[in-house]
Amino acid sequence: MTTTTARLALVGDRSPNVVSHTRIPLLLDALAERDRLVLDAYWIPSEEAAEEGAVRGFDAVWVVPGSPYRSETGVLAAIRTARVAGIPFLGTCGGFQHALLEYARDVCGLTRVAHAENDPDADDFLIEPLACSLVGHEAVVSVEPGSLAQSVIGSERTVERYFCAYGPTRHLDTLRAHGLRFSGYDEDGHVRIAELPGHPFFLASLFQPELSGDGSRPHPIVRALARAAVQHATRAAGQPV
Repeated sequence: MTTTTARLALVGDRSPNVVSHTRIPLLLDALAERDRLVLDAYWIPSEEAAEEGAVRGFDAVWVVPGSPYRSETGVLAAIRTARVAGIPFLGTCGGFQHALLEYARDVCGLTRVAHAENDPDADDFLIEPLACSLVGHEAVVSVEPGSLAQSVIGSERTVERYFCAYGPTRHLDTLRAHGLRFSGYDEDGHVRIAELPGHPFFLASLFQPELSGDGSRPHPIVRALARAAVQHATRAAGQPV
């Protein structure tokens, strides 16, 4: 049986000092070996992501951790392309934060909202410093039944690893009213997973699933992105899914 290879755009500023960046190659190897999900991954620095069509032609876009990104504009452009073009998308940690920022500005019309890490002098923060930084913590996330996240994770409760110091606070009702679904919450009721119903695959987590375990068994969220990417590539090639 022929295995379809999917092209994956890894959007972010690659660094050996970002743990998740060093983990991703291990995950790609494990996906190919364990699950026969073959991803041809290309790293796209945030500045290059701002170029027209930078992520078009890819079968999935993963905005990886490592904020502040060198180009907020580039990261938001990549997210917008994936959202509008129906390209499978995953945003983790900083990718989650910027997925909400893109949606707030471009869908909800909240053009002045800002990320406190990128623009600390702004008047209206969508993403603010967390009252208690989650860097290095593991915590329980409750997952809404019937959500994409629940179908992917296979449970309504999961323990995840955080390296995030910023999260969403304001305008959440406006985001919901415009179609974004918050499907995972921590024990204090704060949003930790977001998804976009009606999109082929659009999922964002404030935790880092790529750091689950030792990398030999990819987290269900990472496997789900890989499956969605291969399905996208199969359809693009005109083959039955």
